[in-house]
Amino acid sequence: MSKKEIKILLVDDEPDILEIVGYNLSQEGYKVLTASNGKEAMQVARKELPQLIIMDVMMPEMDGMEACEHIRKIPELNEVIIAFLTARSEDYSQVAGLEAGADDYISKPIKPKILVSKVKALLRRLKGEEIKSDTISLGDIEINREEYKIYKDGEEINLPRKEFELFYLLASKPGKVFKRDEILEKVWGNEVIVGGRTIDVHIRKLREKIGDDLFKTIKGVGYKFEL
Repeated sequence: MSKKEIKILLVDDEPDILEIVGYNLSQEGYKVLTASNGKEAMQVARKELPQLIIMDVMMPEMDGMEACEHIRKIPELNEVIIAFLTARSEDYSQVAGLEAGADDYISKPIKPKILVSKVKALLRRLKGEEIKSDTISLGDIEINREEYKIYKDGEEINLPRKEFELFYLLASKPGKVFKRDEILEKVWGNEVIVGGRTIDVHIRKLREKIGDDLFKTIKGVGYKFEL
């Protein structure tokens, strides 16, 4: 899918935000749609079927949380990516947003270049729910699933099987917040019962071996990989 085919719906009750964010995304070649509240967002989303919705939380008539919950119930929008763009950065609001069905959380104010980078990371998930290729290339990192090998700056990094599978899962969708239950199910499955602490230990080891700033903790929810 080319950039011109990708529709991004911006939802905010502040005209300046719509103008600034919309301009920067339009400059990147995306088709930008706008709405000023949750109700309008639902109407536009139903009609246009965007691939990505960037939505404020605090809005009149219907806030972002409620709108997100409603949008998630619309079959035609089952695969849409939703990110909250808001000045509220407290942990509780991030957790609430993710529980409402959002895929990510972007805090205001945000520099245009960083916003565009975040959008590109979110849109990488349009390639499909499952990774078709045995190799993932992200910046200076290459992950070969078939050979269980990881290279960073051309140098091989050896990881135990579970650390590799955890890293591959997170890296398969940069920017996506993987909840703890999802990580346990996909990496450990029906094996010996393990607790959340097990995930924390594996994340700590990945940070030591690959890079501390690449693995983000979303308190009370889980983890994500972000370049």
